[in-house]
Amino acid sequence: MSVKKGLSIFLLLTIFVSGTVLFFSIDKSSWLIFEQASKFKMFLAFSLVVVVWLLDALKFKLLTRASGERIRYGLALELTWINYFGAAITPMQSGGGPFQMYILYKNGISLGTAMAITLVRTFLTMLILGFMILFSFAMRLQLPDLGWGMRGFVFYVIAFSLAVWFFAVLSIVRPSLIKRICWKIIAFLKHFGFLGNARVIKMFRKVSAEIDSYNQNIRSFITTGRLYFALGAITASFQIIVYLSVMPCMIRAMGMPVMYVDCLLVQALFLFLLYFIPTPGGSGAAEGGAALIFSIFVPWSVAGMMGVAWRLLTEYTGIGLGALVAMKILGWNVTEEIMERDKENKESRESSATKIKEEK
Repeated sequence: MSVKKGLSIFLLLTIFVSGTVLFFSIDKSSWLIFEQASKFKMFLAFSLVVVVWLLDALKFKLLTRASGERIRYGLALELTWINYFGAAITPMQSGGGPFQMYILYKNGISLGTAMAITLVRTFLTMLILGFMILFSFAMRLQLPDLGWGMRGFVFYVIAFSLAVWFFAVLSIVRPSLIKRICWKIIAFLKHFGFLGNARVIKMFRKVSAEIDSYNQNIRSFITTGRLYFALGAITASFQIIVYLSVMPCMIRAMGMPVMYVDCLLVQALFLFLLYFIPTPGGSGAAEGGAALIFSIFVPWSVAGMMGVAWRLLTEYTGIGLGALVAMKILGWNVTEEIMERDKENKESRESSATKIKEEK
């Protein structure tokens, strides 16, 4: 998916769903409640978003340090914002990583190291959210009735997360197996004439070197860089808690009570759900879902406005800053090129996986 197409779909779905939610939720009481809202607490909610950015940048800097590399804090902040932009224009929020890897590579960090950093960053987020969901079920907290369908989805998400972590561990303890899979993919490309004999050996050596670099840097997180990795994990936990605190802060600003822990845990489930929405950045589902989450804690007449306002604070500001960073650092042509390369890599992996299944 191109940048223009992804951005267009994101904007159209966001505007359409937001407009629909507002149309069916706003009445006279909505404006009265918002007029009486605490401006200080709303400002505090925005301040929490800024803290989220700062913690995310610190987390990125610590994880980079754990891999044996160093980046300046300003660059880490730019990487944080460009992740918002990349996630917004790609299905399942998968585009942030390629942008971050490209910028890291241009700043002298090898591709394998950049891949290790971005993967660990994503895994940490998924792991923390997964633990929060497991905690809510284990403690039998008084959450709204999710229904069997949603509960089944929760268990599916947990199983998927465990599978991701299994393959991540496999890439550490059995890099030779990953190399064999890559060799089969390269052989498949050669068989259909995509690669010549000279390029096959050159590409396999390059891939093997990057796998070794990735494996070495992943190992460094739990060996020489374990202190920075631990600090990064702690920072990631604080970052997620601060992010999830924006919603209850907004509800309190409206002068309404809210169960803080319940609000955090419902959001954790919602954010997990967004990882599996096929629209760019989860657009549409994110706006409608945010309104539904708010409706659990506040009247529907204000839930729509608060849902849109929450998305504006927590996501749209970061996406806007990320777009500026992308244009400043990369330019439009390079941004399109990164997206095209990511698309080609995915198509190549999918076709190779299909071929392997047919051979079996």
